[in-house]
Amino acid sequence: MSSYKQFAYSRILQIAPRYLPFADVATEDVPLSRLLRLSLFQVTVGMALVLMVGTLNRVMIVELGVAASLVAVMISLPLVFAPFRALIGFKSDTFVSALGWRRVPFIWKGTMWQFGGFAIMPFALLVLSGYGEAVDAPRWMGLGSAGLAFLLVGAGLHTVQTVGLALATDLVREEDHPKVVGLMYVMLLLGMVGAAFVYGALLEDYTPGRLIQVIQGTAVITIAVNLIALWQQEPRDRVRAKAMRERTETPRFSDSWRQFMRLDGALRLLVVIGLGTFAFGMADVLLEPYGGQVLAMSVAETTRLTAVLAGGSLLGFALASHLLGRGGSAVRLARTGALIGMPGFGLIILAAQSGNLVVFVTGTCAVGFGAGLFGHGTLTATIRRAPRDQVGLALGAWGAVQATAAGIGVALGGVLRDIVLHLPIASTLSAATPYIAVFALEAVVLAMALIAAWSLRPLDLAPKPSSFVPRMSSAGHGNGPDSGITHPAPRTQEVS
Repeated sequence: MSSYKQFAYSRILQIAPRYLPFADVATEDVPLSRLLRLSLFQVTVGMALVLMVGTLNRVMIVELGVAASLVAVMISLPLVFAPFRALIGFKSDTFVSALGWRRVPFIWKGTMWQFGGFAIMPFALLVLSGYGEAVDAPRWMGLGSAGLAFLLVGAGLHTVQTVGLALATDLVREEDHPKVVGLMYVMLLLGMVGAAFVYGALLEDYTPGRLIQVIQGTAVITIAVNLIALWQQEPRDRVRAKAMRERTETPRFSDSWRQFMRLDGALRLLVVIGLGTFAFGMADVLLEPYGGQVLAMSVAETTRLTAVLAGGSLLGFALASHLLGRGGSAVRLARTGALIGMPGFGLIILAAQSGNLVVFVTGTCAVGFGAGLFGHGTLTATIRRAPRDQVGLALGAWGAVQATAAGIGVALGGVLRDIVLHLPIASTLSAATPYIAVFALEAVVLAMALIAAWSLRPLDLAPKPSSFVPRMSSAGHGNGPDSGITHPAPRTQEVS
């Protein structure tokens, strides 16, 4: 029996690098099993995104009768923290801990914020639904509590994801940073797909009580899975901790940011990221209500629609990984993603005229596929343009622009839908018109992103040499091995 298990395990290890994207990033010191366990934090992030942007979005608009603009603003509340992702990553680089930990404390704080948001959310939904004894509670209490819950979950998501990606890059070689970040995002998409199917099955027979049970289960799973993901992942470096405690001057974020922005094409690339993410993000808050109100889809069917969108993105990430591994240009991949997204929105608009669900699902998958190519292309271009000692800052900058643009897109999408719905001529318009107006705008913004990216030179074919030395005391000497701000070579886990 043991020989059979060893044979099966060896076959799995041989298959994984061929069929699992980015599996070749694993080394003897950092095996694939360890990287996959660390990537579980992305699975919990994906669960929260599906719950907020997918299920709760649909339920609050259709079943609870909350205005789409108000729901869109709630879902976009996490963008308050999005601009601070670069600062969060920088702070985790320079965090002083007695054990030498830099990433773990921030990831755990983010996890607790997520748990707090999920703990408040059931009571908010009870008030909004008037379920049971909450029938006499004032509606403003439910709306305010829901907003607070979304805010806490969003703050936790940004913190966990930013610092978790930085921890992943700490564990591998510098030339493997794009691969490991790609692996983390593939696991995010897989988590979204799996969560969409599970939530869809659990909510097949929707009741407010069943939804509350799903939210409470998500809160518990988030704590447990993130703890498993973090267990013995970050080496405890006492030498680095001592050097960081003894320094007389810490690195300044403003200096590092100015140096990063001086890179050739850095500002234009961030503009492209913002425009493309804004365009793809506007659809997030409207696809499920669109399917429910215009195409008469059930709650379970629209929840599974999130799996279609995430599945398309997963295919885009896998193809992008294959092409980039063969020397492809990340900038060109981003352009291709924008090109694919425009006809995808066209198919979604066409589905309202034909009432054909196949056309709608195909358009949704095409939008997800384009978003996957665009996201991976811009992410890899950002990392490869950055100096080696600013990869963490580059990850934070990409995440800050991407999350902010997505949040603004989500909020503006819902607001524009309600504006069209309340026009004086709204009574003469079909139920699909407010949604079609937003989808058409998304295609236009994607065209703007494509124009901005067209003149962006593909200078992302190789990592740039280090060009920035943070201001440090003599104890750290900038890029020295004990400075605590560089990306160390892979090493075995230190345990006591």
